[in-house]
Amino acid sequence: MSAPHPSADRAETPLIPAIVIGVGSEYRHDDGAAIDVINRLKHRHLPGVSLVISDGEPTRLIDLWEGAELAIVVDAIRSERAVPGRIYQFTVDTAIAEPGTSASSHGLGLGEAVELGRTLGRMPHRLIILAIEGANFSLGLGFSPAVAHAIHDLESLVLTELARE
Repeated sequence: MSAPHPSADRAETPLIPAIVIGVGSEYRHDDGAAIDVINRLKHRHLPGVSLVISDGEPTRLIDLWEGAELAIVVDAIRSERAVPGRIYQFTVDTAIAEPGTSASSHGLGLGEAVELGRTLGRMPHRLIILAIEGANFSLGLGFSPAVAHAIHDLESLVLTELARE
């Protein structure tokens, strides 16, 4: 007799209210924007909200968001025609990227994490991605001026989404 699939009793698992996952590295300039947002949120009273920093590795993201009613992933992205400081918001209900086409500043991106999470049946009830375009992902501390200016707006968007729950 085979063991039950790990997601077989997922319906009986109580949901955690919300998790905000900041993806990045504080030692790669603009890549640390999400970490700064998480650190700012830690100074607020947010009952029922878990605040976590991650390196963005897909299986770790899945482990973090599994069982959440709401998961918000904050990340810095790069693009060929970047407008540093521009913020994008995605509610994940369809594929967000083809494998290998990620705009993430990390090796594998959120698209791969979402697709793997779907395949494994380990998605949060609601997943929102907030992405800020960065200018500088080289080693070092501090943000480019446009990203530094937009971090407050990014934090405000997280708070707005948390308030909707």
